Amino acid sequence: MIDKLNFAQRNLPIKSISASNQRLPRRLVTGRLAMTIQNMTSKELRQKYLDFFKAKSHAIIASASLIPENDPTTIFTGSGMQPMVPYLLGEKHPAGVRIADSQKCFRAGDIEEIGDNRHTTFFEMLGNWSLGDYFKKEQLAWMFEFLTKKLSLDSKNLYFTVFRGNEELGISRDDEAVEILKAEFKKAGLEAKAVDFSERDGLNGGRIFYYDESKNWWSRSGVPANMPIGEPGGPDSEIFWDFGAELKVHENSLFKNQPCHLNCACGRFLEIGNNVFMQYLKTEKGFERLPKGNIDFGGGLERLTAATDNKSDIFQTDLFKHIINRIEQLSGKKYGESEEITKAMRIIADHLKAATFIMADDKGITPSNTDRGYVLRRLIRRAIRYGRQIGINAAGGLWTKEIAKVVAHDYQTVYPELQKNINKVIEKFRAEEEKFGKTLEQGLKEFEKITDGQVAKKISGKEAFDLYQSYGFPLEITEELAKEKNCTVDGEACRAEMKKHQELSRTASAGAFKGGLADTSEQTKKLHTAAHLLLAALRKVLGAEVAQKGSNITAERLRFDFSYPEKMTDEQKKAVENLVNQAIKDASPIVCESMDLLKAKKIGAHGTFDSKYEEKVKVYTMGRSSAGSESPFSREICGGPHAGNTGELGHFKIKKEESSSAGVRRIKAILE
Repeated sequence: MIDKLNFAQRNLPIKSISASNQRLPRRLVTGRLAMTIQNMTSKELRQKYLDFFKAKSHAIIASASLIPENDPTTIFTGSGMQPMVPYLLGEKHPAGVRIADSQKCFRAGDIEEIGDNRHTTFFEMLGNWSLGDYFKKEQLAWMFEFLTKKLSLDSKNLYFTVFRGNEELGISRDDEAVEILKAEFKKAGLEAKAVDFSERDGLNGGRIFYYDESKNWWSRSGVPANMPIGEPGGPDSEIFWDFGAELKVHENSLFKNQPCHLNCACGRFLEIGNNVFMQYLKTEKGFERLPKGNIDFGGGLERLTAATDNKSDIFQTDLFKHIINRIEQLSGKKYGESEEITKAMRIIADHLKAATFIMADDKGITPSNTDRGYVLRRLIRRAIRYGRQIGINAAGGLWTKEIAKVVAHDYQTVYPELQKNINKVIEKFRAEEEKFGKTLEQGLKEFEKITDGQVAKKISGKEAFDLYQSYGFPLEITEELAKEKNCTVDGEACRAEMKKHQELSRTASAGAFKGGLADTSEQTKKLHTAAHLLLAALRKVLGAEVAQKGSNITAERLRFDFSYPEKMTDEQKKAVENLVNQAIKDASPIVCESMDLLKAKKIGAHGTFDSKYEEKVKVYTMGRSSAGSESPFSREICGGPHAGNTGELGHFKIKKEESSSAGVRRIKAILE
């Protein structure tokens, strides 16, 4: 087994690879000194990162929910930076100016990319931030120290990119970052050459590469030219790990005769982190330097673990090892047995892991045909389809719950909500798997209707796509069924239809801004404040067990999801409206206090208490419970933004109350 995995690391034929429970030693060579160390687990890596920045005076905060609050621009938390954007733009963080965490993330737009050795929909982003405190020199030096000293990564395998600059816009080349990086490499005994990136020239002896704004610039609006007046942004410096030139020149590589570069798809290089230097503000006169810059670092835990293991396949790390083992047991197949089986197992492992995290969230997301529920349903059904392709469920038994159990077990000490909610997750998997099983049977009947006993019929691209869209049939299954009946499929036309569908899906699930910051206009602040009053009123009218399950707030309206088993009556809706409007009429100041989470819980603040008790939070208090009472109408943990006084809001009106999902109701309301 050890020999097989060592072969895999050298990119020898994938046929010999098999998942292993062993932690294997590896060789590290630095200069002439060779040493053998034990592979670092992902859990150890995560903790080393947090401990490292804690020692650098950073407050360690818990991961935010996968379901963003009060953010109409994105349906999932898609980056470690996303919950931090308000603070990067100037709002004060209750934990201070130095922050670090490990953030759960999910990107719906990556679903079609899954199946290779490096992409996942769910991932963890290790992050650290400086909110107007330290800047470029400290960040790059610390990151170099963490990678080479704490993770023992060989500096010879590290490469960086920096911003090339834009003379027309008056933004200088990031020579400052280059000089800092050169100094760090020199300490490690390496001369680091900085060169302008050219796909034609490849690496060209470089270790630091200048790229344009399409690669090495960050703002919510993309490249500098697209940024509106008043928008901050800045250059970034990406970090790459080199798995070795043999990945490039392997005889089966499609890229063996092409020049190699950091962002090519040959598999040799893997981006493991990105340092964002938010240092410019776009003004009417052009780009001006901010008096104090912000730092935003994000490093994928899965990719960093792959680098420390020196395995170019992240599905061979301990973050997926037990899941892959269980899929092997369920299917009777081996990971690496063939490209088809390997791809299927990667998709199953990623999709069911992501679905488990989404459904285990306290917000209570359920598979459905809209919004987050649609994405969740697509994940589960896609995993089931690929499971059938490799022989899972041949006896008709339900199996997706088995993967959920493994995920909950693997993450129980890091994300305890998985184990806490595992029974609910298992029930959701069971219901969706049973429902999809019936849909598949209907799809087979539909296929029979399409062919209608015809011999050598050509199934059109639209017919094949309809089988995919309506019944979950992948093109491969349709082609296999067609072959059995001596029919053909217009695969090219079907793939064209799928591509259009994918583009529409990406558009629907992507945020209006990179990082997904909700609109912070005055009207949005008022509606956000009204959402607090709405929850308090719902709890008073419907009962204290009512809990918020999500919200979506724009400048025009608020959409609020809450737990309740039945439709509200007209009387109940009117009572809620009256309570909110009375709180507005009272014109009470809205008080914000920063305090420990434990204290917030003791004073009766509502919120999700899944963070560490030593973490500081913001508590917003507004309104009076009743005339002459000192108890507040509403007291909640929240990040903002809010109005200054309830009297600013106007008249609150419920426009619609409807079902959102099982056990969850939805209110749409406005301020007149």
